[in-house]
Amino acid sequence: MDSELFPRGRTEVAPGAVHVPDWLDAGAQRQLLEACRAWSRPPAGLRTVRTPGGGTMTSRQVCLGWHWYPYGYARTVVDGDGSPVKPFPGRLADLGRGAVADALGPEAAAAAAYDIALINFYDADARMGMHRDSDEKSAAPVVSLSLGDTCVFRFGNTESRTRPYTDVELRSGDLFVFGGPSRSAYHGVPRVHAGTAPPELGLTGRLNITLRVSGFPDRS
Repeated sequence: MDSELFPRGRTEVAPGAVHVPDWLDAGAQRQLLEACRAWSRPPAGLRTVRTPGGGTMTSRQVCLGWHWYPYGYARTVVDGDGSPVKPFPGRLADLGRGAVADALGPEAAAAAAYDIALINFYDADARMGMHRDSDEKSAAPVVSLSLGDTCVFRFGNTESRTRPYTDVELRSGDLFVFGGPSRSAYHGVPRVHAGTAPPELGLTGRLNITLRVSGFPDRS
């Protein structure tokens, strides 16, 4: 927003969990959106994720570097068209390290070799239940970037999906990083505020780009 009654600033939501508003400027958001649109095309494009119990996630997802499915990683889209997962671009690795350095300090970013991107698209009715990012072999911080509609991001504790938790408003361009003692915290998206994306972005809905370090052996 152009005029904030209380300007948004960097906030430590929990130890090792930091919200940095407006981290991506308008130009960077447009560039990232165009890249996401290209990555979302088949093969290995945007898909609906089905859970082992037969349910489906309401957000849709595309992966880069390693393909995530409930609850593991593969090198092909094993729960979709079977195509090889799209490569993880070096520019996202640089973006991830820069995000961690800005949020948690350069020491936290030094050894963060980002090699996974999970890109989730939320329409007005999509939600994400409370969960932990626990299928990786690395404890490096998770980087979350938001584009489009504002959402309520619920950041919880490491013990259960229930309280205590903190609800954070994530807008287009916002950065959220969680590592250290908060790396295994439960988190989710209980609500998306439809129609709140910056008009100049040209996006209906919300994109969340989550960057992770796999800790897996080199795939080359």
